[in-house]
Amino acid sequence: MFARRRKHFGTPADKATYATLHTASLASPYLREGLTPAAAGKASKHLRDLLGTAAIAICDSTGVLAWDGVGGPYESNHRRDAKDLAGPTLRSGRTAVLGAHDVACGDPQCPIRTAVVAPIVTEERVVAVLLAYSNNTSAALVRATEEVARWVSGQVELAELNKERTRAMEAELRALRAQISPHFIYNALAAIASFVRTDPERARELLLEFADFSRYALRRGGEYTTLADELRNVERYLVLEQARFGDRLKVSLLIAPEVLPVVIPFLVVQPLVENAVRHGLEGTTGVGNITIRARDRINEAEISVEDDGAGSDPEVIRAALSGESGSDSVGLGNVDARLRQVYGDAYGLIVETAVDAGTKVTFRIPKYSSGVHASP
Repeated sequence: MFARRRKHFGTPADKATYATLHTASLASPYLREGLTPAAAGKASKHLRDLLGTAAIAICDSTGVLAWDGVGGPYESNHRRDAKDLAGPTLRSGRTAVLGAHDVACGDPQCPIRTAVVAPIVTEERVVAVLLAYSNNTSAALVRATEEVARWVSGQVELAELNKERTRAMEAELRALRAQISPHFIYNALAAIASFVRTDPERARELLLEFADFSRYALRRGGEYTTLADELRNVERYLVLEQARFGDRLKVSLLIAPEVLPVVIPFLVVQPLVENAVRHGLEGTTGVGNITIRARDRINEAEISVEDDGAGSDPEVIRAALSGESGSDSVGLGNVDARLRQVYGDAYGLIVETAVDAGTKVTFRIPKYSSGVHASP
């Protein structure tokens, strides 16, 4: 009974729609890499399947980025002429329908006799064209080629947005490193120097911790890391701070093992811990308690950093989150902005604080998010 139902599942129109969407989904990942020769070459087979033509070409102002379809001498003949055929559409942005006198190579066996040339546009600029070659041209093929070119345009625009996001995040990371370094490096080196004569072995161990911390924090490339690696670097930071503050700094780590492999943006926990140390201990003579938690929330990981220090005026925190100058909170606005860039506004920092009441900073991370992968 089940087999008979499956045999008749869906109308021909349903099946055609599914096949079209499936083929588009196969091309999409390559186009999201940008309109490079490698990406266009991988996507071109699927684009030709969408159109059902003898061949397609993708050209930009430099020449032919990709060709798929008839090969041998037919390909060499038509590929050579593709850039010239693409030129008018690259300049005008208008679809062109070309007949045999423009396209045919003179070989009566060649299946290519006409072409439709449609623009690929991003930000109102023609960046490339899609050429669909066939034996004859119909109004349906013209419309289909224009729609496929319009869909490719959308994918290429998304690729450009991803590149812009990457550049923005890299700039934010550079800004964060510049902000953290003056605060931390001076204090860490001063703490190490204090042990050079009294306890050389301790000084050596701290220097190695400092080197490992710096290598991680200042590494080039890689927007993401695992929570395990981020917490490992936080521990290095805390070892150096405990050398400075001694028994005055008490740290508790409550980490659910299930969330350690979760991928998070690089350097989002350490700045929060640095804030907790600064506002929880600096300027005071008592003991400061800092608690770092990472909880499993089914589809998310929840990370929090809490101190029992002097707390802060909520208006000061709002200024820090908005990136206003004058705030002495290390990287709060930077971390908040990067979390929102990657996951959306629902995943920014949540700060609970009041004067003389300590501070707790919490954020959530989806366990799985498209395009978010830890760097090796």
